[in-house]
Amino acid sequence: MEYAKRQLKREKVFRDSVHNYVYVKYQVILDLINTTEFQRLRRIHQLGTTSLVFHTAEHTRFGHSLGVYEITRRITESFQKNFPSRHPGDGLWDNSEELVALCAALLHDIGHGAYSHTFEHIFGTDHEAITRQIITSPDTEINAVLRRVSPEFPEKVASVISKTYPNKQVVEMISSQLDADRMDYLLRDAYNTGVKYGTFDLSRILEVMRPYKNGICFEMSGMHAVEDYVVSRFQMYQQVYFHPVSRAMEVGLNRLLLRSKEIFSDNPNAGAQTPYLLLPFFKQDFNLDDYLQLDDGVLNTYFIHWKRYPDKILSDLATRFIDRKPLKSVRFDETTKPLIPKLNKLIEQAGFNPRYYTATDNSYDLPYDAYTPGKNKKEIELMQPDGTLVALSTVSPLVAAIADKTAGDNRYFFPKVFLKPSSKDNVDLFQSQYDAFKKHILNDKLIN
Repeated sequence: MEYAKRQLKREKVFRDSVHNYVYVKYQVILDLINTTEFQRLRRIHQLGTTSLVFHTAEHTRFGHSLGVYEITRRITESFQKNFPSRHPGDGLWDNSEELVALCAALLHDIGHGAYSHTFEHIFGTDHEAITRQIITSPDTEINAVLRRVSPEFPEKVASVISKTYPNKQVVEMISSQLDADRMDYLLRDAYNTGVKYGTFDLSRILEVMRPYKNGICFEMSGMHAVEDYVVSRFQMYQQVYFHPVSRAMEVGLNRLLLRSKEIFSDNPNAGAQTPYLLLPFFKQDFNLDDYLQLDDGVLNTYFIHWKRYPDKILSDLATRFIDRKPLKSVRFDETTKPLIPKLNKLIEQAGFNPRYYTATDNSYDLPYDAYTPGKNKKEIELMQPDGTLVALSTVSPLVAAIADKTAGDNRYFFPKVFLKPSSKDNVDLFQSQYDAFKKHILNDKLIN
């Protein structure tokens, strides 16, 4: 039997906290899971610094990737059972697309790096581009597995990730406003953080999902399940993903990596505390193998070493991150934004370098993007009993109320001592700066 169709003698199952079981029947899927590149995802936290706020959020990109695969498997199984194509161009499901969909779902996050989003901001990496590179590079185990299906198969899988694959049904399973990726991470993140906001009726959504010529839509009878998903996504962003302490820890990580880059770029032979695996990134001269050597544990090991580094700023920033000592923050808007240089000056006068101990950060999310000409995102569509399609925001008052409305805030981050000093903080050394800082926070209506 050719490799693409080879099935396991007995279906393989992975126990899963969200889906109960993840089912694998194809040899190629199991072989991909067992590659070096995929196993690396066990060492990458799904939520990065958010695990320092929600202490049970220790889940990984590995588990999430299996979850996205499982949801996609259920979608393709439903489509083949209920909407099989009868002839080319009928807009129904062509099951010859099953394997490329399953592989793309499994590998969609393969390029995520250590503390992925913060790392990207500092070093200019792009996890989606690296995902495509891992899939198409002849030097990876993943590419070797995919080439056993066919020489062109890696490029097919990569084109699903880049949204250029010609079958829009496959693309929208993995990347759309209601896709397997989003559905899994909402449920998985809600479960592991212990909140209830991200829960929605996955089974009902999969039951009313159906293919059509230009992609995927949902039966009108499932509108309320889709509404529930949109609201759950909105709540998760506001309550979990944009949590101010998680953002503060991410800012601290950003400043720690920034300081380390400055130090070790000039002094690459600093002894046992030299981050040799990071040096290619400091020099902006790294390859795929350099990237794949990194994970959260590698960075944390360096940070622990740096707690004893002679540079006081690096040592302090490393200690703050490893020992979870986040910066404090206040919200600001356009009317209070002009205060920030004044606050930075007071912090500098007190002995803190604003480059490393202050930051501004904005976190905004568009919970639902209603389609208008010129936009890239396609709106969720509902199929009426007569077969015509309507946009979700035109028939759901609930979704219409939040469509095209961004939600989030701007925050200014600074050392905790300027807001809530502890007994060990000798505020007497900078009492005047402390008093002036507090006065601005209180009198000028910056909001905690």
